[in-house]
Amino acid sequence: MDQSVKQERYRQVRHRIQALIEGESDEIAVMATIACELHNSFEYFHWTGFYRVVKSGLLKIGPYQGGHGCLVIPFERGVCGAAAREAKTLRIDDVESFPGHIACSSTTKSEIVVPVMDKSGCVRAVLDVDSDLPAAFDEIDEAELTAICTLVI
Repeated sequence: MDQSVKQERYRQVRHRIQALIEGESDEIAVMATIACELHNSFEYFHWTGFYRVVKSGLLKIGPYQGGHGCLVIPFERGVCGAAAREAKTLRIDDVESFPGHIACSSTTKSEIVVPVMDKSGCVRAVLDVDSDLPAAFDEIDEAELTAICTLVI
């Protein structure tokens, strides 16, 4: 996808999300709306969803679009766990090269995981986007998904 087209699509998606969630304070409703809008706006997003921190060191599946996801992910496992543990975005071009990758789907080739931070700087959730294409995500995806994650809390 052309970079300027991608930027414009993200701008439109962010605008739709902001309009849809205006006045909504329920995090689950916001996450569901974000997952739906993102998943249906980018053809290379094959699984799009959130994992919520439910207790120290543990993620549990939240709202998502796509095939079944893993139900529970400890912070010690996988890309989602590492992103939550380190409180930083991880963009993985080849999931097979990531030590401890959890294969929720055998077709996933690349992944980006963005932490959702609360106002005190603690990780509340992560946004996980998987693609069946290798190296599907770039700096634009990272910047735009990071900005969208600020709308959750």
